[in-house]
Parts: sequence; structure tokens; C-alpha cells
Amino acid sequence: MFSPGSATKDKSGVTAHKPERILNAQNTIPPLDRGPLSQGKKPSERKKGAEKRARASPNDFTPWLAILPFAWLLWQFLAATQTADVDLTKITLKHFAASVVCFYLGYFCLSQYARPIGFWLPLIAAFALVLIAGWDQHFGGIEATRRYFFLYIYPTLTEVPEGYLKKISSSRIWGTLFYPNALAGVILLLLPMALGFIWSLRRRFTEGARILLLGLLGVPALACLYWSQSKGGWLLLLLVILVASLFLPWKRQLKLFLVGAALVLGLAGFFWKYSSFFQKGATSVAARFDYWRAAIATASKHPLIGTGPGTFAVSYKKIKRPESEMSRLVHNDYLQQASDSGLPGFFAYGLLVLGGLACTYPAARAAATINHGGESPDRIPLFIWLGLFSWALHGIIEFDLYIPAISWPAFALLGFLIGKPRIIPSTAPSAQPTVPSK
Repeated sequence: MFSPGSATKDKSGVTAHKPERILNAQNTIPPLDRGPLSQGKKPSERKKGAEKRARASPNDFTPWLAILPFAWLLWQFLAATQTADVDLTKITLKHFAASVVCFYLGYFCLSQYARPIGFWLPLIAAFALVLIAGWDQHFGGIEATRRYFFLYIYPTLTEVPEGYLKKISSSRIWGTLFYPNALAGVILLLLPMALGFIWSLRRRFTEGARILLLGLLGVPALACLYWSQSKGGWLLLLLVILVASLFLPWKRQLKLFLVGAALVLGLAGFFWKYSSFFQKGATSVAARFDYWRAAIATASKHPLIGTGPGTFAVSYKKIKRPESEMSRLVHNDYLQQASDSGLPGFFAYGLLVLGGLACTYPAARAAATINHGGESPDRIPLFIWLGLFSWALHGIIEFDLYIPAISWPAFALLGFLIGKPRIIPSTAPSAQPTVPSK
């Protein structure tokens, strides 16, 4: 396929076209697609680099990554044979099994479609409903719930759950989740993918319409993150902005200026907003360190199979400090795996998450810079990768693995990315101009 060009005649009188640009049906790099790794390079060099990343994407580690969720789940069942609490372990195993099913649905089903719009749209719609619930809570919903509870429910109770009373007495929103920090985890996971999907609708909407849609989803999401008062979510958002800036097709000086300004303003706003929190001693941070200490101690005592999936509360109750608040979960997915299912469970889960991110990045990056079948580059995998990157980091300070609203879509998206390299073209057959015969 040729773009418009000039035509000349050779000595034999045959007309030959001199195309200004040859479009390859498999892989092409549009002139305006300049990532941070390609600045200062010629178009041909950028194309060769993208093709090299694409060829490297279907790596030899993909089959091993696909086996890891099943191996991890098997080890959870093995650890369950020595559980400290049968009821807690049964509930946890059901949830883990559903998460692994979601992974393989993403791996075997979603990854077979270049752009599974039938999956993205319902997921984004559900995400929007979560944001709507958050806005409703901020603008009177929590106050109405609090008033109804104390007028009609509280007088009839003999015992009030401490956590619930603290929850409705606060101004922090939680959307449809049960916990404000869980709302922050959902936003960090799904917002990049949702924004990337909206921006990819260039065939259906003009640039101005897409910017409007980005604002209609992005602004409410950021507002909900702010109203959730999740300190870890705020800091992780700044980190994601820093990482995402590496992929922007802007000049380096402009990117450095904008990212630097965002970091300075974000950190200044963070310390201004939460200055009283640090003055009081950052009690939640100190509590997390105690949870982590207890998890390490439990893993050291039971290094092979732990105390059973979902049983951290049983072991923590015995060794927690008197001044520490009781917790059912470690607030660290990786350490909880070590505590509940031993070092094999810790390494299996860690390799699945971190190995999945490391091995899917080349393919996601290549898909964002290579045309497929004459279409525009598919940047959605790269935005999904950013969301999973946030999810992996958020799991260091929270328990996202144990929340179905976060864990199930995260496993499905991870399976999609791990399966995705199998359908990304790894080579680009060169298109040669044809000269018509006499």
C-alpha cells in the first residue's frame, strides 16, 4: 500500500511510483509516535527498536508464568491442611480459586482478542458506578447514613462493631467498597486502563470529544481518591504519573518540567493535608510495622506451609503488642503469603506479580509503538500495565489480594497481558513497491 507520491518513467517507458512512505500491513511506526526511548533517533531506527521489542515479547518465560497461578493455588490447598482456623481458610481458598479462574479467563480468552471491547466497556461502567457512589457519599450520603444509624439502629444494638462505628463517624468515602483505602486501590488499578481505552476511541470520537470524556472520568476519579484520604494512594499516584511521563511523546525538557512541577505540588499538598497526621505520630504507619513484624515472626516459625490461608489474625492475636490495634490482615499481600502459606507461597505469588510485570512490559511497550493491520498503535496494554504496576505496589501497604473487587479484575488483567504477547506480531514483512510490467 502506497501513500501519494510522485511518478517517473524509466528508460523503457515504464511508469514507476516513488512513494513518500510505505505502509506495512503488519508493523509500522507513525511519524508522531515518539516514545522516550526513541527521541533523537531517525524513524528507521525507532522502527527497528520497536520491532526488536516485539520480537522479544513472546519470551520463553510466558509458559512458566501461566503455570504459576495454578502452582500457587495448589500450595494454598496444601497449606490449608495445617490451618489454624478451618472456617477462615475455607473462605480464603474460595476467593483464591476465583482469582485464579479470572487469571485463566484473561489468559486463554481475553488475550485472543486484540481489543476486547466487550470486556473493557462493562468494567469501565462498573468503575464509574463506584465513583458515583463515592461522590454521593461525599455530598451528603455519609451524613445521611450516620444520622439514620444513630436514630434507628444504634438504640437496638447490644454491641456495636468498633470498625463500623469508626467508619461512619469519619468523612472518608469508600464508594461501594468496605474500606477507603480499598477504594484507592480500585482507582489506581482501573483508572489508567479506563483513560487509555477512552483515548483509543479515535475512530468514534474527535480529539476534543475524547478529552471531554477523559475529564468526565478522570476528574471524578481523582476527587474520589482525594476524598478517600488514602495517603498511600496519593503517593502512589505521583509515582504512576512519574512512570507514565516516560511514555509521553514530548520533549525531554518539557517532560522534566511538568513532572517536576507535579511532584513538587503533589508532595507539598500531601504534607499540607496530612501534617496533623504526622504530628500525632502516624499511628497507622506504626501499626503496619507491627503487623509486618508479626508476619515475619510467624513465617520464621512456620517457614514451609505457614499457619493456613487467611489465618494471620489467629497468630497475630498471640504475639501482638498490647498497644497495637487488632487486625485480621497484614496490610502487605506479600508478607501475608509468607505468614499464611510459608516461603513457597511467598515466592510463588511474588514471582507471579513481579515476574508478570517484568515479562509483559516489552510487549505492552511494543504494542504502543507498532501499528497492527494498518490500525493505530494499541496503547491499552501499556495503560493496563501501569494499573497493575500500581496494584503491585499498593499490595505492599494494603491487602488488595483479599478484596474480590480488586483481586479478580487484577488477575484477569494480568492473565490478559501475559497471554497478549502470543498475538502481537513479532516480525514485519517488508513491503516492496511493485513496478507494473508492460
